[in-house]
Amino acid sequence: MTETVPRPTLEAVAALAGVSRATVSRVVNGADGVREPLVERVRRAVEELGYVPNQAARSLVTNRHDAIAVVVAEPETRVFADPFFALQLRGISKELTVHDNQLVLLLTEGRDDHARVGRYLAGGHVDGALVFSLHLDDPLPGLIRRAGVPTVFGGRPGWDDGSGDGVVYVDSDNRGGARKAVCHLVGLGRTRVAHITGPLDQTSAADRLDGFRDVVPDSDPRLVVNGDFTPAGGERAMRELLDRRPDVDAVFAANDLTAAGALRVLRDRGRRVPDDVAVIGFDDMLPVAEQTDPPLTTVRQDIEEMGRLMARSLLRGLGHRTTAQEGDTPAGVVLPTTLVRRASA
Repeated sequence: MTETVPRPTLEAVAALAGVSRATVSRVVNGADGVREPLVERVRRAVEELGYVPNQAARSLVTNRHDAIAVVVAEPETRVFADPFFALQLRGISKELTVHDNQLVLLLTEGRDDHARVGRYLAGGHVDGALVFSLHLDDPLPGLIRRAGVPTVFGGRPGWDDGSGDGVVYVDSDNRGGARKAVCHLVGLGRTRVAHITGPLDQTSAADRLDGFRDVVPDSDPRLVVNGDFTPAGGERAMRELLDRRPDVDAVFAANDLTAAGALRVLRDRGRRVPDDVAVIGFDDMLPVAEQTDPPLTTVRQDIEEMGRLMARSLLRGLGHRTTAQEGDTPAGVVLPTTLVRRASA
């Protein structure tokens, strides 16, 4: 039987460093008031012994858990199939890792999951929450507010949180990006420009529809078909669109996955892209946009940077020094979008 080696204790570190247990505790927990020579002695002793602080005990002292909940208001089948979520989670994870915080991923499949997430957040297991992909009727904002957990949202909020305070969020210029896409299609001489939307109970999809209407306000209503941000939804919507208006000569799809589905249907129906129908997406997710046939013209938003900024805003609010830039974080951060031209339009 392998003998279990006891873990180094706070007392052992104190003995090796020649300081009191209280001094070691202050250094390990990042408290002020310890002279730099003593801090260095404690750090050398910690490294030599391989001492790892007990997180539960540390939390009692600091009232911090060094853990952040990331709440995605989508089922796991959607989250793990859509590269958008991987990019945003990568940005969040990179920023949290730099500051030695753990990411706790919480997904919601239905109303029971909302209650579970609310209970978890209210239970004091994490220091804050990052929440994205909310729908307008989602109860999560109310549950989070009642839990009293500092929160940053991904995407412009489409609700009144009832607190009177500004909701902190990070978003992209969805409306402006949509205008760029449709202006480009109109500039190519296309006169029957269609739009396949995302789920309109999400502000990103609603903003992109508004951007489309900004450019073609008198467009035939039959040229707008509802989608759901998935390839299958893009296929279904494109078939419906061709049945409604066989003469369509351009499509602005609400995201790249929708555009990929639309391109497959156009190819199956014998429509040449971009000769017969020009297509533009939104996101510029390279695994999608560069692999479509033809490669997809799309509106680029920096998805990974959105995740990084969400985490940075939350950590700054919790008192971490996240960058050299100090000062208050604005309630709403909106990142610019750019049109990336490829072969589809």
